[in-house]
Amino acid sequence: MCCRYYILPKGVEWDPIREGVERSALTPRFRAAGSEPVTQGEARPTDVLPVLAADRQGGTRIFPMRWGFALPGRAPLINARTETAPEKPSFREAWAAHRCAVPASWYFEWKHDEDPETGKTRKTKYSIRPKAEGLTWLCGLYRIENGLPAFVILTRAPGPDAAAIHDRMPLILPERAVSDWVRPDADPRALLPLAVTALRVEKAG
Repeated sequence: MCCRYYILPKGVEWDPIREGVERSALTPRFRAAGSEPVTQGEARPTDVLPVLAADRQGGTRIFPMRWGFALPGRAPLINARTETAPEKPSFREAWAAHRCAVPASWYFEWKHDEDPETGKTRKTKYSIRPKAEGLTWLCGLYRIENGLPAFVILTRAPGPDAAAIHDRMPLILPERAVSDWVRPDADPRALLPLAVTALRVEKAG
């Protein structure tokens, strides 16, 4: 499950993304509600974060969105399974027309092992990103809650590089496919074969 990712504080690829958040008309509204958008460092559920989605003019734009679909009396939903999202009531409408892409430098995952000396569970944190250089584009879905957008990250079965760490991984697309993914009239299933599974896995400090 993807529950943390990282945004580098520097890098020319991040400049237009941060500028997009500052230009968005949604940013003052999130700030008025007490949520400052996070545009660098570790991203956590319920943070307001940069997300790419379609705009009303038929193009794409960076919007601030809150990570997690709200559920009354429960923790927010932060992930959705790619295999079942098209049919589940919580995600069906967003899968059909409200897809988004979440830029990250890399995502984090924890491997759980038993410590042979103590018998207790030991957790090791890894940073994971595509082997190809560039941003890590995590595919997601969004919806409007109380007039402001919220998103979840889609997950799938892991590729060979991630399988030793966890039994799920985010759905990641190459940058060339991202604009198609967020188009409301696109067929998302047709893009799934392009998913990136060749990953660089490193222990995180």
